[in-house]
Amino acid sequence: MVALPEPPMPNIPSEPPMPNIPSEPPIYILIAIVATMATVAEKSLSTQPYRVELIQLSQLSRFADYGGSLLFVPAGRWLTGSFNLTSHFTLFLHRDAVLLASQEESDYEVIEPLPSYGRGRETDGGRRFISLRFGSNLTDVVITSENGTIDGQGEPWWGKFKGGELKYTRPYLIEIMHSDGIQISNLTFLNSPSWHIHPQYCYPRLDDISTGHGTKHDGINPDSCTNTRIEDCYIVSGDDCMAVKSGWDQYGINYGMPTKQLLSRRLTCISPDSAVIALGSEMSGGIEDVRAEDIVAINSESGIRIKTAIGRGGYVKDVYVRGMTMQTMKYVF
Repeated sequence: MVALPEPPMPNIPSEPPMPNIPSEPPIYILIAIVATMATVAEKSLSTQPYRVELIQLSQLSRFADYGGSLLFVPAGRWLTGSFNLTSHFTLFLHRDAVLLASQEESDYEVIEPLPSYGRGRETDGGRRFISLRFGSNLTDVVITSENGTIDGQGEPWWGKFKGGELKYTRPYLIEIMHSDGIQISNLTFLNSPSWHIHPQYCYPRLDDISTGHGTKHDGINPDSCTNTRIEDCYIVSGDDCMAVKSGWDQYGINYGMPTKQLLSRRLTCISPDSAVIALGSEMSGGIEDVRAEDIVAINSESGIRIKTAIGRGGYVKDVYVRGMTMQTMKYVF
């Protein structure tokens, strides 16, 4: 009996090749970059390390399809200029981390005015410096911490503003526009060059935020926003603790986006020279359906203030306040 040869086995790979997909979102720790920045005395950025930081941060948008990205800032004092946020992104500060804003104008891009304002709020030129943390048309952005600090180091900006030395409107610490799924929480904000937090044309949520007293600046300013929640915050301000806005004059009227469905509760506020909650005066797009509950106002000029200007237009309606405790006040309303 003749033995037959074994038939050849088909050439089938044991396992298909796996696609090159990251298993987890990346964590960027900018230790080497910020260590180089430490030589600039916490005031301005040297050009080379700042470029490196921007290059690395610009790559974060690549990971949106894999669940997003996380930038972790460890304990220490980190000097930074402005950078743009991206969708599906978390900025997380260690409890002992302090982000220090550069005091150099050159570290802030000059951008166009807001469409519902039409011109600069502070200068005739109309353009403005971009905010320290800025984003537009974003989804799913979280800025949070275990009570870390963002320090705007704003004193030089205020000096230039009062001296008429600035060509453009000053930057804010955070400004996010045309976005949803925005959450800012568990952070302390200090010494802003202007307003601290400015969500605009957004659906934001803010909680467990503290702002420190400084020059005449606002704390939190929701502007033409919808479905906003501001809760469990401690705000000390040289101006309004919370100022609800919706654009101004013909620009705000034409843009026509009111702030509505705003809930603020469990706030403790101190504003010796202004209001705990102000509605306006930039309210040309309208303000409606505002609820404030369980507010503690201490050593402040007024509790709730509705303000406008000649020719500003707009409206304020359906404002509901409950459980407001006031101590050492000049005015209630």
